[in-house]
Amino acid sequence: MRALNLHLKILIAVLVVLGISITAYQIFVLGIPVTEDATDDLWNIDAKVEFVANAKDPVKIQMFVPPLSRDYVSLNESFISNNYGVSVNRVDGNRKVTWSARRAKGNQTLYYRLVLTKRYSGEKIKVKGPTFRDSIAVEGPEKIAAEALLAPIRQHSADVETFISEAIKRTNNLSDDNVKLLLAGDPSTPHKAKIVELLLSIAHVPVEKVHTIRLVADQPQTPELWLRSFNGNDWLYFNPDTGEQGLPSDRLLWWTGDENLITVDGGKKAMVTFSLNNSEMNAIRLAKLTDENTDANFLEYSLYGLPLQTQQTFMIMVMIPIGVLVILILRNLIGLQTLGTFTPVLIALAFRETQLGFGIVLFTIITALGLSLRSYLEHLKLQMLPRLSVVLTFVVVLIAAISLFSHKLGLERGLSVALFPMVILTMTIERLSITWEERGGGHAMKVAIGTLFAASLAHLIMSVPELIYFVFTFPAILLILVGFMLAMGRYRGYRLTELVRFKAFIKADS
Repeated sequence: MRALNLHLKILIAVLVVLGISITAYQIFVLGIPVTEDATDDLWNIDAKVEFVANAKDPVKIQMFVPPLSRDYVSLNESFISNNYGVSVNRVDGNRKVTWSARRAKGNQTLYYRLVLTKRYSGEKIKVKGPTFRDSIAVEGPEKIAAEALLAPIRQHSADVETFISEAIKRTNNLSDDNVKLLLAGDPSTPHKAKIVELLLSIAHVPVEKVHTIRLVADQPQTPELWLRSFNGNDWLYFNPDTGEQGLPSDRLLWWTGDENLITVDGGKKAMVTFSLNNSEMNAIRLAKLTDENTDANFLEYSLYGLPLQTQQTFMIMVMIPIGVLVILILRNLIGLQTLGTFTPVLIALAFRETQLGFGIVLFTIITALGLSLRSYLEHLKLQMLPRLSVVLTFVVVLIAAISLFSHKLGLERGLSVALFPMVILTMTIERLSITWEERGGGHAMKVAIGTLFAASLAHLIMSVPELIYFVFTFPAILLILVGFMLAMGRYRGYRLTELVRFKAFIKADS
């Protein structure tokens, strides 16, 4: 017996831990929303390209577009143009779109549109980058100034991160004579980034320029320059104006390198205007779209991978264990008497179509008339099988009659009585009749009311939309229910109703 108890405890623990682990993985790792009404951000980015085309020359426009890394997931990318050929190529880790046309004249407008989200961006890909670079050639006073700046930078830094931060801070100290010499009267951010790159190259520390877009709605903006360096494991990002480390979460990397965002052959006065807006989408719908547009496939092996019609069926099926658990608690802990375990659950399923109030009325009418017929058949001394056959046929006729009269009276709700489980009604009538004969009408009524109460409570709980969504989306939760049911299987204590029954003995003893 002791070995059996240990085996049961281990089984319960395994089921509960497995159910919690799978559900936690779906929520915290895969990012599946816990509630159906949860929403996630979608960013719509438009890059408007305007230029003036030369009348006699072929036109070729090249513009960097985001590399679509794992930081964000692209749901839609489109290139909007009129009579232009479009191609996208990868160049030195960047993506570049090329619009081309044989002839164009006057003002031209092209659009690049991107829709992306961050929630389902997936795991980070193992990145690679350079850890060494050759020094940039520099001579004369510039070399002396650069070496003079490097001396305190080396003294006040301990590793690559602090070395780069210190170099940026020193370069932004415009009162330093060495900095003034290197900047040569141009304190712009791009030029300061160039000086930082010079200083770092002398120390053989690789650094590259990164151009980002800030994800802020309804604000005009231009690409923002950052610096980054590879430390052997990850890219380290630095603000070229402050030396602050870490790229903010609202930045989208657009391209890297020294090249301009756009180049135009056969045209002039090129200008790119960015506009962003933010919208929301239902999180689970977004998860499905992400599955379709990427290789994430985190819903591939979930119930959402089934056909829609089959999903509707399983939304009902996965709630049956919830109804069974309700009946188990009512019977084993509270002591409510019902006609078996599954009869109330099946009746609760029928209430889904008839609705609770109308379903109770229909159940009461059909059961009462069936009991009257069962009592009459008892006088005929029929065997059980013929008797059940007659009662089943009577139930079918009665259901058909109720549906017909309801339709004639305009009560369309009455048509749903056909969804009542006829065999279950027949067995309910038979078992109530036997209970009536063996233990009296009072006990039979108590059992019938208990069955209706249990079915009604199970129906109400099984119809909670939030619970249906949660169990359907995270079916591993059913493993936890099985563990609880196994634990209940060894419960031998008093039920609540028995405490009331035996209250008289307590008074007698006192």
